[in-house]
Amino acid sequence: MKLSRRSFIQAGVGAWAASLFNIVPASVLGKNAPSNRIVMGMVGVGGQGQGDMRAFLGQPDVVVKAVCDVNAEKMKQAKKIVDEKFKNSDCLMIKDFRELCSRDDIDAVQIATPDHWHAYVGTYALAHGKDVYGEKPFTHDLLEGRAIIRAVERYGRVWQTGSQQRSGGEFRRVVELVKNGRLGKIARVEVGLPGGGRGKKPDPNAKIPEGLDWNFWLGPAPFRSFLGVYDWDWRWNLEWGGGQLMDWIGHHGDIAQWGLGMDRSGPVEFDGSAPWEPEGIYDSPKSYYVQGKYANGIELIIADDSQVRAGTTFYGENGKWLWVNRGRYEASDATLRESKIEAGEIRLQNPGNHMRNFVDCVKNRELSVANAEASHRSASLGHLSMISILCGRKIKWNPEKEEIIGDPVATGLLGRTPRGPWTLC
Repeated sequence: MKLSRRSFIQAGVGAWAASLFNIVPASVLGKNAPSNRIVMGMVGVGGQGQGDMRAFLGQPDVVVKAVCDVNAEKMKQAKKIVDEKFKNSDCLMIKDFRELCSRDDIDAVQIATPDHWHAYVGTYALAHGKDVYGEKPFTHDLLEGRAIIRAVERYGRVWQTGSQQRSGGEFRRVVELVKNGRLGKIARVEVGLPGGGRGKKPDPNAKIPEGLDWNFWLGPAPFRSFLGVYDWDWRWNLEWGGGQLMDWIGHHGDIAQWGLGMDRSGPVEFDGSAPWEPEGIYDSPKSYYVQGKYANGIELIIADDSQVRAGTTFYGENGKWLWVNRGRYEASDATLRESKIEAGEIRLQNPGNHMRNFVDCVKNRELSVANAEASHRSASLGHLSMISILCGRKIKWNPEKEEIIGDPVATGLLGRTPRGPWTLC
C-alpha cells in the first residue's frame, strides 16, 4: 500500500503524541503541571507564618520558592520544612522582603509578620505584581488599610486575609440565616473577643539573639532598645500590635460585618472605654467595652468576653437570636436553628479550604472570600474602637468618606508617620 508524505507525517505525529501521553506523568500535562502551579514566597515565617506555610504546602499546585524573615534561625527552620516537602534543597532564604517581591519567578506572597509591617510588605508586593495572602489584622492602622486597597485596585491583584472564619461552615450558616431574614430586622449585634494579653517581662539587659536584625524588625515603628520582647509578645504593645481587640476583631467582628451586609461600610459612631493598665512596654487594653451604632439604627457592642459572650451574636427585633463561634452555633429556638435555605434565597460562596480559595482566585482572578475591602472594613471596627478608647470619648465616623467628624485629635490617630526610610507604595 502506498503512503503519501502527508499521511506519513500525520501518522508519525499521532504515534508520537500517543507515546508521549504514555511515558510523561500526568502531573506534567494535567491541572498540576508546572504551568498551572502557583509559586509562592513566604514573608514572616515564625509561628503563624509556619502554620500558614504548611497549609499552603498541602495544596498540590503550590510550590514554595523562598522564605523570608529578619530572624535567620526562623528562616532556616522554614527552609527545612519546605525542602523536606519537595525532597530537595532548592528553597531560597531571603532576608529582605523587597528582594523576594522583586523576583519574576514568584507569583504570590504570604505575609505573616508582626502587624506594624503588614501594609509596608503588602503594598510593596502588590506594586511588584504579586497576589497576597496576608494575616489579620488587615493593617496596624486605618489609613494603611485604604493604602492596601488602592494598591490592589491599581495593580489588579488578588488579596486574601487570614480571616478563616469566612470559610467555616458554621459561620456561613448563621450569616445565611441572618441575610435571609430569619431574625427579622436586626436590632443589635454583640462581638465578644478575648481579654487580657501580656507577655514576658521586658529585660533591659537582654542581648539581641544572633541572627536577629532588630533594626529591621522594628522597621517603620519608632526605635526602641531591645528588651527581649519580639516573639509573640509584641502584640500587646500598641507600636507593633493592637492587643486582643485588634488581634480578634478580624474574626468575630468580621462575621458581624458580613452578616449585616457592611463589607463596604461600617458604623457611624463609636464610644469605647477601658481601664488603663500599662505594664512596662505592654500598653494595650486588657478589658474593654465599646458601643457603636450603624446609620440604620443597628446597635453594635464590642467587648472582651468577660462582659459579652465570646463569638458573634445577632439579635432580631422579634426577640430571636443567633450565636456562632468556632465549631458550633446556637439559636433561640430549634425551628430557627434547623431552618433550611430554600431555592431562590441568598446562598453564600462556599470556599471550603481558606488557602484553597486564595489559590483558586489567583488562577481565576475572582474576588476572594476575605478580600481587601471587606477585611479593611472589619479591621476598621477595631481601629475606631481603639481611637475612641484612647481619646476617652465618643467619635463620629463617616464610613463613606472614611473621616472622623469634628475631632482633629482623633483624626490624627487614624495613621502615623513611619520611621525612615520606610514608606507605603
